[in-house]
Amino acid sequence: MLQLRRVLSRLSEDYLLLALLLLLPLLLWFSPTTPASLLALVDWQTVCALAGLMLLSRALEDSGYLARFAAWLLARCHAERDLAALLLLFAALLAAIVTNDVALFSLIPITLSIGRLTGVAVGRLIIFLALAVNAGSALTPIGNPQNLLLWQASGYSFWQFTLMMAPLALSLLLLILLLSYWAFAKTKLTLAVPHQNSADSRQLFGWSLAGYPLFILAMEYQLAPYAAAVVLAAYLVFKRSVVSGIDWLLLLVFSLMFIDLGLLAQLPLMQQFAITLIELPAGSYTGAALLSQLISNVPAAIFLQHFTDDWRALSWGVSVGGFGLAIGSLANLIALRLSKQPGLWREFHYWSLPVFVVSFGAGLLIL
Repeated sequence: MLQLRRVLSRLSEDYLLLALLLLLPLLLWFSPTTPASLLALVDWQTVCALAGLMLLSRALEDSGYLARFAAWLLARCHAERDLAALLLLFAALLAAIVTNDVALFSLIPITLSIGRLTGVAVGRLIIFLALAVNAGSALTPIGNPQNLLLWQASGYSFWQFTLMMAPLALSLLLLILLLSYWAFAKTKLTLAVPHQNSADSRQLFGWSLAGYPLFILAMEYQLAPYAAAVVLAAYLVFKRSVVSGIDWLLLLVFSLMFIDLGLLAQLPLMQQFAITLIELPAGSYTGAALLSQLISNVPAAIFLQHFTDDWRALSWGVSVGGFGLAIGSLANLIALRLSKQPGLWREFHYWSLPVFVVSFGAGLLIL
């Protein structure tokens, strides 16, 4: 699992990092600025918050208890449809707590094992896992990077942001569960869940789980850099493998996104493009959903935050934008790459594009 995660991270992040690095000199040529001004474009509160959450999430994953709970849950299923419903609910809940990519990295290996043991249509199950984590992660400020960014930018409290997102996130999850009822049969299955290894660490799980609310509290009071430093120091002393297992390159990519998209936002042509998007019917909601289909929802959130303070419409738009085309969300790409199922890209869009259309319409109605 660790090797799969590293390979995927390299394939996706290296190309993105190269593109961001090549774009930077061109942007600096159009908008000359000082190094201090470039660093000022980075939202360090968000970057440090992401670093701390990555460390805590990695520790929970390394403890083995997420996999153990999933196995316990799955062992109680007797039909394919029940298995899908419980797995999707668990994936959505997990994504809301430990981010959508960690949920996928934890559950997809288990799902592939289930497919080998039961004959379930594992490709379709993985597609629905990707949809479920996109829906579940939309609920909380820490469910995905775009929510984390917009939460920090909006100034809302943790619960204010969660309540703002709840109508959309719960509607999206309900839609996916209803669709799964039609997508999966009521076929009986016999599941022999393999025994989890003895490397589970109850202490690592307990301390990391306890660290989550404390870290969220620190973020509420804009103390993310200090809290992240404490978390990093703790794992360096007590569990160094957690620190070495983090995709630190992701933080560099995220910082470069702030710089490049901040410079782009200063160009008159891009300012006019953003204004055109925001002037579409339903404003920031429509613009964010459509832009996510072109450049993914995290860059869309970073770019459009410079042009609107309608945080609900923008947050809802990038959440809905995670559906549709696979590029709309990194979680989609993670799921498709880890699955190694032939023909899955085409089948993914068979389900995801209708979900995008229906969820976009549902969001409009609720707004």
